Amino acid sequence: MGVMLENSIAGEEDLSLSERAYRHLRDRLIMLDIRPGDPINDGKLAAELGIGRTPVREALKRLESDHLVVSYPRRGTFATIVDITELADVSELRESLEPLAARRAAKLATPALRAEIRETATAIAGMALDNDPYDLMRYDIKVHRLIYRAAANAHLEDVLIRYDNLATRIWCMVLEKVPSVASHIAEHVELLEAVADGDADRAGKLALEHVTSFEQAIRSVL
Repeated sequence: MGVMLENSIAGEEDLSLSERAYRHLRDRLIMLDIRPGDPINDGKLAAELGIGRTPVREALKRLESDHLVVSYPRRGTFATIVDITELADVSELRESLEPLAARRAAKLATPALRAEIRETATAIAGMALDNDPYDLMRYDIKVHRLIYRAAANAHLEDVLIRYDNLATRIWCMVLEKVPSVASHIAEHVELLEAVADGDADRAGKLALEHVTSFEQAIRSVL
C-alpha cells in the first residue's frame, strides 16, 4: 500500500465535505493519479467520494485557482497540463520561501510538532532505497507540509503548498527518468533534524539546498 498523505480524505470527518473533496482531489492531481489533460466528471467524483456534487464543484473551483484544473464553457473541466517551462519561476519563489518556512519552523514549532518531525525523520532514515518512487514522493509532500504547518504562518503555508504542488507535478512527470529519487527524499532527514533541534540557520540552509537540488535533478533529465 502506498504512503498516505496527511491530507487524505480518510480520517478527516471534522472537515467540511467541500474541504475533504478539495484535499483528496488536490493530492490525486499533484501525484498525476488524474493525468494532465484528463476530463473531470464531477458526478463520477461525487459517487467515488460518497458525497453530493455541490461540495465537489466547490472543490473544483478552488482547484482552478490553484492552477490544477481548468474549466471551459460548454466543454467541461480538465486537469491542467504540466508546463515544464514553469520550473524556473516556481523554483525562484521556492528558493526564497522554503528557507523562510524552515527557519520559522525551527524557531516556532510546538513540542508536539517537533516530536512528529523527529518521528518523520526516523521513518525516512529507515526507508529502503528501492521503495516505489511514487511512495517516496508522497513522503516528500508530507515533509514539506509538516514544515509549513510548523512555521505557524497560515498565509505562508497556503502559498508554499500551492507552489510545492506545482513542483511535485513537474517532478512526477519525469519521475521514471530521475535516478536520484531516494537520495532526494533522504535529504529531508538532516533538514527535519535541524528543525526539530531549533537550529534555524542550518534549517534554512538545508531547505535552500533541497530546492536547488530538486531543480538540478529535473533539468538533468529534460
